[in-house]
Amino acid sequence: MEAAHGCGESADRGPDAVVPDLIAVVREARASVGAVYLLEQGECVLRLAALTGLSWRIAAPWARVALTDRAPVADAVRERRGVWLGSPEELARHYPRLALILPHRFLLAAAPIASGATAWGGLVLQWPGTHPPRLSAHETEAMHRACDSLTALLRHAAADGHPVRAGARPRLLPPPRPRTVWPAEAQAAADFAERLPGGCCTLDVDGRIAFVTTAAAELLGAGVPELLGARLWQALPWLDAAAVEGHYRGALISRQATSFTALRPPDRWLAFHLYADGWGVSVRIVPADDAADPSGVLRPAPPAEPGRGTGLYQLMHLAATLTEAVGVQDVVEQTADQLLPALGAQALALMTAEEGRLRIMGYRGYPAELMDRFDGAPLASSTPAARVLATGIASFFADWAELKQAHPPADIDDRMSAWAFLPLITSGRPVGSLVLGYDRPRPFTVEERTLLTSVAGLVAQALDRARLYDSKDRLAHALQAGLLPQVLPRIAGLDIAARYLPAGRGMGIGGDFYDLIRLEGHCAAAAIGDVQGHNVNAAVLMGQVRTAVHATAGAPPGEVLARTNRVLTDLDSGLFTSCLYVHLDLVRHRARLATAGHLPPLLRHPCGRTEVLDLPPGLLLGIDPAAEYPSTEIPLPPGAVLALYTDGLVESPGVDLGQAIAALGDRLADAGDAAGRGIELLADTLVRRAEQSTARSDDVALLLIHPHRDG
Repeated sequence: MEAAHGCGESADRGPDAVVPDLIAVVREARASVGAVYLLEQGECVLRLAALTGLSWRIAAPWARVALTDRAPVADAVRERRGVWLGSPEELARHYPRLALILPHRFLLAAAPIASGATAWGGLVLQWPGTHPPRLSAHETEAMHRACDSLTALLRHAAADGHPVRAGARPRLLPPPRPRTVWPAEAQAAADFAERLPGGCCTLDVDGRIAFVTTAAAELLGAGVPELLGARLWQALPWLDAAAVEGHYRGALISRQATSFTALRPPDRWLAFHLYADGWGVSVRIVPADDAADPSGVLRPAPPAEPGRGTGLYQLMHLAATLTEAVGVQDVVEQTADQLLPALGAQALALMTAEEGRLRIMGYRGYPAELMDRFDGAPLASSTPAARVLATGIASFFADWAELKQAHPPADIDDRMSAWAFLPLITSGRPVGSLVLGYDRPRPFTVEERTLLTSVAGLVAQALDRARLYDSKDRLAHALQAGLLPQVLPRIAGLDIAARYLPAGRGMGIGGDFYDLIRLEGHCAAAAIGDVQGHNVNAAVLMGQVRTAVHATAGAPPGEVLARTNRVLTDLDSGLFTSCLYVHLDLVRHRARLATAGHLPPLLRHPCGRTEVLDLPPGLLLGIDPAAEYPSTEIPLPPGAVLALYTDGLVESPGVDLGQAIAALGDRLADAGDAAGRGIELLADTLVRRAEQSTARSDDVALLLIHPHRDG
């Protein structure tokens, strides 16, 4: 997948460039939330460039979305299709992690901003839960127009050398107000609110109190000045901060009214009714008649520390995210993506212990030279990170003076002003340490220390799983690579290029193989095949098939496959194998081929015409010991190219196999003269699309055979 290319940071344009289109589509589609993501140059990451209708506190976990993530905008951009989630059930079915994090009623659409093979980003719109379950024609057309306009904007900006970048923080846009209020109207509105029975207040999109009536302040037991500018759940210690913030978040996301009751000590129950739009939340506060409905009651809680609700929200988000992390690098990226915005930290480093030394597994926000300096430090050193890993005890330093007092030799020099050094403990043993850096002094409260310790526990479990996975993955691919030929023989008059791409992560060991065998005289043999399955048994059987083909090479192709078939049926492995065997006569410029259920080879003639060779079918190896394999002889003149391949190169979900093979033939025909460009470059051209696929579920093997023109 291509990304926009610029000519330098100084020439880049900021996210303001996409704002007009975002405002227009939100207005035309009558959406409650709108966001534009941009695909960064040289990265497979979508970054949030502009956002309207939602608080940054809520949107922060989705500020950076990898193309491989299971997320609506990532799927839309990666697969070049629209994504529509028309009900909570649909959301839970397709994106369970997102449904777990946001258990509110809303509808969402995502669309790619793309032109041809180039993706520029994605557009996301959100509607309240009262929206019909399907997009209207007008809304669909509005999204299409916005994507087309954004595509043209981004393409032209990149072509002019002024690419549009997302920036460090997205452009946060207030939604358009219904109308402008005159000062006299504002006073009249305040008088109106003061005359209403009970009390009321307004919260902005970040949850801060922007207006409160005298009656509301009296009901809450606080003064108007101390309430203004504070978050409701932080200003009132008797509120359950996590639950109240959850109601506020639900109202903002769903745009549906929500209510709850809370006990103001010692014995006064209050009812809170929340009504939200893109500017914030209006809260009506009245005495509750009773608390008969336990489901609507928030029990009193100890005084809440600032940010407790946000921290729990982010902790749940991190927990759900880490369940999908595969390797160590996935854990590093997901941890950095979630924790830095959630905790207000500016830097993060993940470390582990190897052979008595500290090893940096990943970092964000720290300079590379600093990480290089600490990488490999002895665990016996006096650095805080090494000490935490050795002792398993967390350390928190509110400022430089505290750090220096606890570790006089400390020489961190990381431009941070406060630190949290957290042990990563799983099954009672430390597996690493997590370092968080803050650019300002920070007193770590008891609750924040507890939260950070919980976060470290989640990361530790994910990291332990990821290291085990990476070890198995490396072992699997090493075994697989060891079973394939390390170097193909050099044969006079013949150019050969081979490529092998393992399947995507988590698919196990495959059974694809290829081979080139030197024979007596001016002859050679080539073979390619695919053993059923992705496991150790498939890899072992692949090695046995290669051995059997080698042992009988030189015999007629049908006999080679028949003998190999009898070997496999005797082994009774329960796995079947496809195989294509080719006997090459380099003097007569002829080739004889036989197939055992393998995909048809492609032949590019010296004139450039390419055809799919229709060979007599043969049964897969390992089924019937009496199976016969007829052979076909074809001319193979100098300058021709014979392409043998496995299904991973052509198979794709929803694409007809015959059409996919024909498309590969077209790419072979369009690739130009093999002798002039080089057979290696031709092989790279044919596998490039498979290399760029993020969802490849099968191995790819390719063998190109090119007789010299002067061979």
